[in-house]
Amino acid sequence: MVRSKAPGKKQQKKGVDFKKIKRKLGRKLPPPKNATNTEIKSQAIVLPEQSVGADKSGFATSKKGLTLDELLKQTSHHNAKVRKNALHGIKDLLEHNPAELQSLKYAIVDKLRERLSDDDKSVRDTFYLLFDSKIFPSCVEDNQGPMVSRLMPYIFKAMAESSVEVRLMAFKFFHLVVKHYPPTFSLYADKILENYKDIIQKNHFYVQDRSKLNVALSGLAHCLSLLPCDESDTESHKENEPLLAYEQDAANESARFAHVSGRLKEIVGVLINCFQDFIPLIHTPGGFDEKSFSCLHHILCSIGYAIKFSIRMHVQRQNMWLPAYEDDTLMLLDQDIAPLISKKLLGSFPLNPENNLSGKVDERYFILNSVLTEIFLEVSDWSHLHTDLCNRFLVFIENTLLDKVTRSHRQRKPIPKPIYEKTLLALLPSIPKLILRMDSDWRENLLQAFTSTFNDCKPESPLTLACISVVRNVIIPNGDIHYLSESDPTVTNYQRVWVNKLPSLLNQLGDKHPLSSQAVLKLLLDLGRVGCLNASPTFEEDIINFFNPCSQGEGDVSGGAFARLPREAQDLALAFLYYFTINNFSSPLLESIVSCCLNPQLEPAVLCRIVEVVHDAYSAGYIQITDHFSFLTTLVARFKVVQEEGQFSMECKEQETHRGTLKALAELVCLRLSKMGDGSLVLQILEKVLLEQINLKPWFDNGCAILRIICTLDSKPTSLSESSIATLSEYLPGYLIDIVKCIPEDKENSSFYIQTCLYYLIPCYFMFERSSKLTEEVLKRMQSIVSENTKALESVQDRESGRNSLNLIQCVVSVVLLMHNDVKVRKIISSSKSEIDLILQDVISLQSSGSTSLTVEGKHMMKMAGERLKIASNSLVR
Repeated sequence: MVRSKAPGKKQQKKGVDFKKIKRKLGRKLPPPKNATNTEIKSQAIVLPEQSVGADKSGFATSKKGLTLDELLKQTSHHNAKVRKNALHGIKDLLEHNPAELQSLKYAIVDKLRERLSDDDKSVRDTFYLLFDSKIFPSCVEDNQGPMVSRLMPYIFKAMAESSVEVRLMAFKFFHLVVKHYPPTFSLYADKILENYKDIIQKNHFYVQDRSKLNVALSGLAHCLSLLPCDESDTESHKENEPLLAYEQDAANESARFAHVSGRLKEIVGVLINCFQDFIPLIHTPGGFDEKSFSCLHHILCSIGYAIKFSIRMHVQRQNMWLPAYEDDTLMLLDQDIAPLISKKLLGSFPLNPENNLSGKVDERYFILNSVLTEIFLEVSDWSHLHTDLCNRFLVFIENTLLDKVTRSHRQRKPIPKPIYEKTLLALLPSIPKLILRMDSDWRENLLQAFTSTFNDCKPESPLTLACISVVRNVIIPNGDIHYLSESDPTVTNYQRVWVNKLPSLLNQLGDKHPLSSQAVLKLLLDLGRVGCLNASPTFEEDIINFFNPCSQGEGDVSGGAFARLPREAQDLALAFLYYFTINNFSSPLLESIVSCCLNPQLEPAVLCRIVEVVHDAYSAGYIQITDHFSFLTTLVARFKVVQEEGQFSMECKEQETHRGTLKALAELVCLRLSKMGDGSLVLQILEKVLLEQINLKPWFDNGCAILRIICTLDSKPTSLSESSIATLSEYLPGYLIDIVKCIPEDKENSSFYIQTCLYYLIPCYFMFERSSKLTEEVLKRMQSIVSENTKALESVQDRESGRNSLNLIQCVVSVVLLMHNDVKVRKIISSSKSEIDLILQDVISLQSSGSTSLTVEGKHMMKMAGERLKIASNSLVR
């Protein structure tokens, strides 16, 4: 038998020298096992706060310790929360470090502008607030043009985004840009209007949320308000600039907005269709909400601005003979748009619901009706509107002027005053055009309504200036006087009522509203030039109150506002005064003018101007010669150099007195009197009046002015009467003593002392030269004064009285010495040497006087005076 194999053992495999590895095609072969690895690996060692780049000393940081550069980098982070926090950090950093913005504003704007189209709403809102609160307000004084030019490409890009939210933020942000830099709109007008038209036309989104539509409409209304729609700007420019320059500016303006008119036509069409979408909401029982009202208001305002601009540009090009453009044939007034405006827009007027509404909703309807009325007034010139529609607008205008818009409904609250006044300010400029164009029935209604508004408006209200403008444009349209019709007494009567109200309005305005006062005076001047004042008694009384500083106007308003008005307004008032005196001169008016001239608040130049105006009125034959003489002499005699009683002008500083003004006034009066005819005849008329003023012992400044008038009119030898010589001989000694008493002699500045004395002495010297009798009487009177005071010193024991007498004697000696110092006067007083010798004897006798009232100092003073007077006396030749 053959043995079987053991069952538990396996057969051992034979050894293999090399293992065969199967490789797949396309696989890279592994490196050999004995290959050397040349790769070097290392690990960085990080030491916190040791890096030079981490040192932030000297850098502005936010609350979280981040620099501006780090925050700007984080604005591009993939996480929206990080981007938002970075914008907040930039706002905080710029708030505490404003210098960073000034030095790096372009870098900041270049980095942040990317966030305008950010996917996250909170990031976009934070971006908007950052520019609104920090960046734009901090760059107001800088040139914002380069910054805006960096932003505009990103704004246009965002306006074309598919996301409605991003597009709305683009329009909202552009509105912010225009608010801070208005020229932005004119630079990009055509493209901006195209984008506005596109977003308003795609109105699918505002059905659910009208606030979104309001974002675009508010920006559009603001942009269109920047168009040159107001003709007043043009008129003021024409007045201040040469015609050639104005034509060039007009041409440039037309060229800049040449293609805007065509785009506006599309905008108006879209806005009218948008307005029609709101019509069902307007007529709902409860009215519309605040968001809908805001949308409607912006729609109507935008249409109004577009129409005003189109009409203005068309009229301007016609007046300036400028070439018309292919797309500018009065764009908004063609056959396509006109029916839309008249039927779909104006045809819905008034927007008053039939049911009762709350006061707030009723106020909204009033505002919208007001804007529609403004549009009606613009288009009524070129578009033939239905009579019934025109009457509806005219009724609204009349009721607004009479403030009857809501009075018929007792349950309704009245329109708030600011809204009511704003509406009137918009409607009043069109009243002259309506009055001149309407038939007699409507004309009388409008005249009555406007008169009611004019009478009710308060002086401080802006309506005052607007009403004055209406009065001017009705009475003097285009600068020419134009009473509508002599056969229409109603119109003429209303015009007289307006004119007679002007002076009382002038007193009510006072000096608190100079622009309104100036407008009233300009109108009064123009009416005076054409002789259409038709002054009533109250008219003249109000004019008197206006000039008289001591009078009282209506109510508690004090009169005399003339002296407190600006110089430009005063010049207008004086020009008007000349024409007013033509037929209305009276003694009360002249007294009022005198009081005005004596007002210390009046500037010297204005005072001289008043004298010129009154003299011109006299030369034209409107003032009698006696009244004119009385006016001139009263001014000179009563003008106060120093306002406080008992104070001499020489005791005050030059700027504290009106001495220079009185000198200029006296010189002007002398000049005017000398040209009124023969001096001796004029003096003969004035002699009694002038000597009456001398008898009243005026202050020596006023006395000097009167003496200068006498010298100007007198001749050699003098033509003064004996009584006048006697009056002057009584007045002149005291006048001469006041000169040396009131003018302090400054030894270090003796030239000023001599010149000042000469100004006051020269009139006396002329009189002494012309009348030897006057010289003799004056010296006798002064010798008598010295003699009387010498005896008083010998008898009185009171030192105070003795000092006064001694000073008076010293003043007389000073007067004689001043006269002696003048070569011509020295010869004149030589004939009266005996009187001077008597004065000398009295002075010498005082030196040996035993009076107890005469001190050692007084005796020394008399000794010095006697020696000087003795030298002067010895030099005189009989």
